[in-house]
Amino acid sequence: MSEVQQKTSARVVTGRVVSNKANQTITVLIERREPHPVYGKYIRRSTKVHAHDANNECSIGDLVTVQESRPYSKTKCWVLTGIVERAQAE
Repeated sequence: MSEVQQKTSARVVTGRVVSNKANQTITVLIERREPHPVYGKYIRRSTKVHAHDANNECSIGDLVTVQESRPYSKTKCWVLTGIVERAQAE
């Protein structure tokens, strides 16, 4: 009998771009809502991740989808998969 190994899929999350100053790197703010452990009221929690943007196509305020990937550097282990919504030009 051989065991079939199930390949785990990488996480995919959606967030807002808060910085695009580095070359081929964007900083994405991911917000989630979770209940308070005691009171049950929903509170907002956020996480910032660095993602690889190979073509430097994102701008600040864009809503993007990023996926977990191999490490590109010490802190960058996400890759841009798509732009959901562009930021409005002012």
